[in-house]
Amino acid sequence: MNRRVKATAIAALSSVVVGAALIACDGPVPTAEKAESRTAGKVTGEKILGGGDNFSGTKKIRVGQHSVNVSCSGNATEGKDKPLVMLMAGGGDGLDTMAGLQKALSEKGRVCSYDRLGEGKSDQPKGTQTIDDSAKILTGVLDRLAGDRSVVLAGHSLGGYIAARYAPDHPDRIKGLVLMDATIPALTAGISKAIPESATGMAAELRDQTMAVNEGQNPEKFIIADTKVRSAGKIPVQIIKHESQYAEVPEYGPALEEMWSKGQQQWRALSSRSKLSTAPGTGHYIHVDRPDIAVKAIQRVTAQAA
Repeated sequence: MNRRVKATAIAALSSVVVGAALIACDGPVPTAEKAESRTAGKVTGEKILGGGDNFSGTKKIRVGQHSVNVSCSGNATEGKDKPLVMLMAGGGDGLDTMAGLQKALSEKGRVCSYDRLGEGKSDQPKGTQTIDDSAKILTGVLDRLAGDRSVVLAGHSLGGYIAARYAPDHPDRIKGLVLMDATIPALTAGISKAIPESATGMAAELRDQTMAVNEGQNPEKFIIADTKVRSAGKIPVQIIKHESQYAEVPEYGPALEEMWSKGQQQWRALSSRSKLSTAPGTGHYIHVDRPDIAVKAIQRVTAQAA
């Protein structure tokens, strides 16, 4: 199978992408070096209002027994009433893929991102990770970077899935969500229905790889378990889905699009204030294809959360 086609087709399903192949299809994604140069600055140990660290740039922090790579930029001295925005990249991606979005958002507020274990420059996980393991790392990162300031989580793909599952358990801290083509709540069941076992060729390989990724065969060793959507209260939630993604598997493309659309609808149960929209002209990497849409959505939710 053509590596480039396979990577594009599997992107929205598994949230774990062969980076170079997807970049070639969806447009340029900033490299880690560019990301660091854009956010580079003097790193200090000072605290800001809300108790979070005051620094601009990229550095590593300790979370439990792990070293986690983080990046922050934007005004760190504003009051606690303005939430910190935490960007969460998709599976197979590091924080560098959020560099452009972070730069744009930091003009009007404090924005951070981080590499989950197994991604970018953070430590490798010692074993298989569940949502609870990933949540512990995220809590440690927010304790250090946000202090007691409220937070808006903006996640792409697997990052959106983790954000959506984290928010209901942390209503005291998470005051808004933006999900950019987030991995759907029941991906394993969905792919099993959309592409039957009788499928052959590219579709069969796509089905098998998605199943394997969901079982933990991904850089984070993260189990992408099917789940029921739980309410995160009445927080503002913006859900953005891609316009078109599955042209490479025409036989099952309509079924896959229907599966994905229904999954995005399910995320609406996160809040009575949730809204779902489709980003015109986008594939899976919405924040790369249409950064203007991503920026406006995050700024809108952040203003509502404040």
